[in-house]
Amino acid sequence: MNDQTPKPRSRAGGRNARRALRSAPNFEMLPGLENTLPLCEIMSGSQVERIDNASMDILENVGVHFRDPIALADWKRIGAKVVDETVFLDRALVRDLISTIPSDFTYHARDPQKSVRLGGRNSVFVPMTGAPFLRDLDDVRRNPMLDDLAMFHKLSHMMPALHSSAHHIVEPYDHPISQRHLRITYSSMKHSDKMFMGMTTSPKNAEDVMDMCAILFGEDFIDTHPVTTGNINGNSPLVWDETMLGAMRAFSRRNQPVLCSPFVLGGANTPASVAASVAQLNAEALSALAYTQVIRRGAPAIYGHYLSTVSMKSGAPMAGTPEISQMNFMIGQMARYYGVPWRTSNTLGGAKTFDAQAGYESATTLQAVMHAGANYIWHSAGWNEAGMHCSVAKFIVDSEQCAMAYRMAQGLNWDDFDQAIDAVSDIGPGGHYLGHPHTQDNFQTAFFMPELFDNNSIEQWVAEGSIEVTERALNHARKLLSEYQEPKLDIAKDEELRDYIARREREIPAADELNQEY
Repeated sequence: MNDQTPKPRSRAGGRNARRALRSAPNFEMLPGLENTLPLCEIMSGSQVERIDNASMDILENVGVHFRDPIALADWKRIGAKVVDETVFLDRALVRDLISTIPSDFTYHARDPQKSVRLGGRNSVFVPMTGAPFLRDLDDVRRNPMLDDLAMFHKLSHMMPALHSSAHHIVEPYDHPISQRHLRITYSSMKHSDKMFMGMTTSPKNAEDVMDMCAILFGEDFIDTHPVTTGNINGNSPLVWDETMLGAMRAFSRRNQPVLCSPFVLGGANTPASVAASVAQLNAEALSALAYTQVIRRGAPAIYGHYLSTVSMKSGAPMAGTPEISQMNFMIGQMARYYGVPWRTSNTLGGAKTFDAQAGYESATTLQAVMHAGANYIWHSAGWNEAGMHCSVAKFIVDSEQCAMAYRMAQGLNWDDFDQAIDAVSDIGPGGHYLGHPHTQDNFQTAFFMPELFDNNSIEQWVAEGSIEVTERALNHARKLLSEYQEPKLDIAKDEELRDYIARREREIPAADELNQEY
């Protein structure tokens, strides 16, 4: 059975050996999760069809703005109705296009042992990205630098339940915006050998990421093997812009999956209705998924979204609300209805520190996405303050929460059931199992043992310094970083990547205001 803890060993060596085994670091990545939990499907079959029909009506009669001349020409070429920048999509055309999206595929990591399957019941946990601030190892909120990004990539590499190093977990302010994507991609590749994400901040930046992937994996390899992921955000309601569509083409032409992600602020850019919001989001996602297949038939693509509801008191986005969970359940049903993998966001919080609000909001989101059957589970570690900062402490605890969710979603282990029942006869009434051979052989894997939650008596907790979870998590992060061992890149590939970065940095103006040209 897969677990974040080491496999049980022989009892030879006695108590000291077992204590050493419990404290030995284990950074081995958990395999991609095969989620066995029952799916929470809150819509009937007729309600799924009602959402589908409403979305198709939107595509046919309201239309979607594709603010990009290349995309408009592509739609005209295959017979779609185009009026100015509005594309009206016939439902038969949409169904035909999305039918060619693979229902599942394998992400290939730099370390082949860390490649993972996505789609169906197969899921992955991916850290948060895009934070303009961090709460650092001293729990100080400040601007991040490239070294801070490297720190998060190292932690991603070492956390067993995380399957990816993502990309710009935090924004490196010590590098020009126009050139950041190069250093961010290199950091993802260098500090971890797990899969990673690729920047889509402009079409040219996306092309640079593809070129770097071709250096790392080989051009022929990436043409037939997914190795990274691009995120394509829509502008709700019903708009896809030139920047995102150009980046989509860069990825899809080279057979790399993209997340087709409408950005939902429920009640602000969607109707003030859960079901109607999902119908609009579904139309937006379908239009983008269909366009990936106009670019390249058979290219992998992922039904995406970012979900938030808006406070009608302040206008601020909210996390962990019941309606967000309901929408996740509904979107999971819609993605399965179309037979495509889907992405969601995880462990989201709006709190300003790693407090009880952050924990409640994150736990609510985590449980919902697990029972919704999400595949690409993004923002799984570190997200707080509505994504404005990545907290080192929360990153560590979120990662352990993902490991706990992983364990739960694996389902029951019946392998040793008969031996465990035999132990009941051996112990009998009034005894205890602590010294029984079955317990000694299985205590490592029988029950999840969190490292970051304190379950000791209050007397012991006080005697050990009354350390609360934030401090424990930061201490754990420091320990992990002290034990980090870099998974070295091939020397020739490393040199080629560095040469590419140096050349592109000479070619790209460093002035931030010129970034849109690239």
